[in-house]
Amino acid sequence: MTRELTIVVPELTFAESPRWHEGRIWFVDFYTHRVCSALEDGGDLRVEAEVPQQPSGLGWLPDGRLLVISMRDARILRREADGTLVTHADVSAHVGGHLNDMVVDAEGRAFAGNFGFDLMGGAPLEPSALVRVDPDGTATPVAGDMWFANGSVLTDDGVLLVAESFGNRISAFDVGPDGSLSGRRTWARFGDLPTDRDLHTALAGLSVSPDGCCLDAEGALWLADALGNRLLRVREGGEILEEIAVGTGVFACMLGGADGRTLFACTAPDFAEDARRNAREGALMSVRVDVPHGGRP
Repeated sequence: MTRELTIVVPELTFAESPRWHEGRIWFVDFYTHRVCSALEDGGDLRVEAEVPQQPSGLGWLPDGRLLVISMRDARILRREADGTLVTHADVSAHVGGHLNDMVVDAEGRAFAGNFGFDLMGGAPLEPSALVRVDPDGTATPVAGDMWFANGSVLTDDGVLLVAESFGNRISAFDVGPDGSLSGRRTWARFGDLPTDRDLHTALAGLSVSPDGCCLDAEGALWLADALGNRLLRVREGGEILEEIAVGTGVFACMLGGADGRTLFACTAPDFAEDARRNAREGALMSVRVDVPHGGRP
């Protein structure tokens, strides 16, 4: 089946972390430091917040206040009712490299990943910790040995799935009533874990580099393959149910739209900071799919 991709918002630096929320598609643009939202077709584009230290993952507290990752200073910010941004949590003591994507559960607990090493500087790979931030801002490492924890989702029955972009895998955890994680297992395996810490060697060894992702109503996971220029629909166990060739780099995706069947995708030629910062070659795109949104976010 051939599916047609449509540009929703053009001329971005590097879009990430799309979220469908209250009838709008939200996303961040790394190098203009903006949190944006738009209608399903890209109309009524708004700047919702500006994050000088580079925004990433988005989520909402139960009372509706926005949470947004501030990557370079490893903070989670909170947008108050008057629009001001305040520090919700400082997690710098628990991370290596930039703070990254996150998912926020129904109780307002945020699960946030981080790079683990200096990706843009070409440093050797290092695993990192997944951090839980409670509604009061308390930060607690809840899982280690994460190979670049990236897009994360929560199933309706309380399972946290985390895409490990340098680990060739999706890891799963059971979430306890107190937010603790247990029962770690591999939900989908695409290849071996890295055995060489050299960045370029590790990149060459990736079969799938799972980045931003979202669940559908059948429990399948749509994920952006950060090195494969494609969107993949995957079921538990790792079977690839569908592949959509994007024709350029794609780094995150999210189901939304009026009927939940619009798959939004964040695209750019590559993820090199120097190239993306000085260009406007990124875009938010969309494609229609068959099964609607499920899970969180």
